Amino acid sequence: MFSIPRSSGILLHPTSLPGRFGIGEIGPEAHHWLEALERMGQRLWQVLPLGPAGYADSPFQSTSSHAGNPLLISFDALRNDGVLTPQDLAMVPAFPSDRVDFAAAGEVRMAFLKLAARRFIAQCDASPPLRRAFEVFCNREAGWLDDHSLFTALKQDNEGRAWTEWPRDLALRKPAAMAGSMARLDTEIEEVKAQQFFFFRQWRKLRARAQELGVRIIGEMPFLTAHDSAEVWARPELYDLDERGHPLTVAGAPPDGFSATGQRWGSPLYQWGAHQAEGFAWWQARLRKTLELVDIVRIGHFRGMAACWAIPAAEMDGLKGLWVETPGDALLEALHAVTDGSLPVIAEDIGVTAPEVAALRQRHGIPGMKVIQGSLSECPPKESVAYTGTHDHDTVQGRHSRTHHTPADGGGLNWDCIRAVWASRSNLALTPMQDLLGLGSEARMNIPGQTSGCWDWRFTWEQLTPEMEARMHQITADSAR
Repeated sequence: MFSIPRSSGILLHPTSLPGRFGIGEIGPEAHHWLEALERMGQRLWQVLPLGPAGYADSPFQSTSSHAGNPLLISFDALRNDGVLTPQDLAMVPAFPSDRVDFAAAGEVRMAFLKLAARRFIAQCDASPPLRRAFEVFCNREAGWLDDHSLFTALKQDNEGRAWTEWPRDLALRKPAAMAGSMARLDTEIEEVKAQQFFFFRQWRKLRARAQELGVRIIGEMPFLTAHDSAEVWARPELYDLDERGHPLTVAGAPPDGFSATGQRWGSPLYQWGAHQAEGFAWWQARLRKTLELVDIVRIGHFRGMAACWAIPAAEMDGLKGLWVETPGDALLEALHAVTDGSLPVIAEDIGVTAPEVAALRQRHGIPGMKVIQGSLSECPPKESVAYTGTHDHDTVQGRHSRTHHTPADGGGLNWDCIRAVWASRSNLALTPMQDLLGLGSEARMNIPGQTSGCWDWRFTWEQLTPEMEARMHQITADSAR
């Protein structure tokens, strides 16, 4: 099991950071956030997947397992780099400060990012050192960047349609069609690469600042891959697809107390024989890339490491699925090899009761998660991660209002839960930012199964008062974190 001292932190996705350009960014506001964590005595910052968001604006339906989300690129940092001007930024319209309007903000931001990429490429042509830096980045990341940039350019060229709806020769990556598209879309491909250069340069600076302040970043590696992604398009043999690229089976969940018909998630199942034949190299590359960005990785839907609920793709719910075993031990051994054995991984195993899942996690020394709702009646083990809630949960205040049919008093319930989690035996303790601020259901990040109105919550600096920061620091000190 990887070693980390008893510590605590906050779950906050970068999109929720304050700022005037429509969505949270990884520039100055993110650096201010790290300083706020340090003032509160927090040593952990947990984020959601950092890739380009896909269907329903979900970071868990990313179009790439390796790329960064260009919408997170800081406009202020691009201004400092000279690829956006103060005059450009003065033209950015006003956006809500408490919500992300993904459609409106995305359209405006991508137009300015395209402009910045064009100017950057022109700068490279005039500056050999800058050109060399860009070329080094493109060559180093070519294993994923070439496919991602072509996929993104083709998706734009096909009006955002899923890759299975593109012309057949492009969907199936026929060499002549690929070569023709690369020549025709050369400018667009280069612009996508420039935007990724922006993202990774800014994120490296942010992570370096986190390390200076003693803050470790917890990132996310979803177990499943979105079907409409560069990875599935580029490596269809690794997934259970038909000859045209459509899924034959998709992942989901069986009927349970929450859903009488189960759940259908839509992500294609893996062809485990193909993954085993290449020594799980695709998985190793994915983990290696994630660990370039973060210090600890949470594996979403860890239950899939033991077995997946496989549903025929034609079915609209989870009723007719069946469990398909995953070679979890072999896969995790391959992932251990990436990190010389000290696999810095957390298992998202909330609600999982299957004994084989817990046994798999324990065999590989991977801590699980516990959500503690206000008391220590369930005493979690030391080798675990305790939460007041996650991005999929209602807030502490919202849960109280639903179960008691009255609003919480707004003054103490969230702090009671935070104090209980911080006092627990779990080595790591985390709370979503919404619970730190004591917000209700209106601030919830995600409602599982809902395809609109999620992922858009943001906070403002006025909400995080000096009194709150001092209280978090005291609770943290009192609990020896």
